[in-house]
Amino acid sequence: MKRVLLSLLITLTFLTGCSQESDLDKGNVSPSAEMANQDAGMPADMPDDFNFAVRFGYGEVTKNEINTYQGTVTKDLITKGTATAHLKFTQDEMREIYGKMREINIMAPKKFAKSQNCSKSPSNEDEWTITVDGKTQSFSWTDRHCELSDDAIALLEIRNFIQSIVNGKAAYQALPAAEGGYD
Repeated sequence: MKRVLLSLLITLTFLTGCSQESDLDKGNVSPSAEMANQDAGMPADMPDDFNFAVRFGYGEVTKNEINTYQGTVTKDLITKGTATAHLKFTQDEMREIYGKMREINIMAPKKFAKSQNCSKSPSNEDEWTITVDGKTQSFSWTDRHCELSDDAIALLEIRNFIQSIVNGKAAYQALPAAEGGYD
């Protein structure tokens, strides 16, 4: 009798778990960036400790910097050195930046090298440090090898978006103009 009940219990458990429709088909679970973002430490709401620093420029000359840890922006003046100003983003600007970073799941591992079939000079270089929810991630990318990966393109778009906000700030506009150029 115990064998029959045990067999019946196993059969019922098996039949209950084996449906032709998956949970995804039933709409009970949806694959989303939300789940991936949670795994990579990207909560839906911007955490209080969200900060970033991005240094960028040409080749070894990554003198431009936007740094929310220190509340500064540094501009490469080329032949005249650099100039730094205090700059603070509004909470709305920080939330918008966080949202863009979250869209690309910035805390997840990224692939930046696409190919090494050619080399150009000068090349763009970006160095990033980002803190989200107690985790800090640092990485860099370059277009030295001519082609950008999708991840590098997404980061370049975010950096350009952040720079457009910075360009509109009075503190940045008060910095001296750059002189000269890079070869």
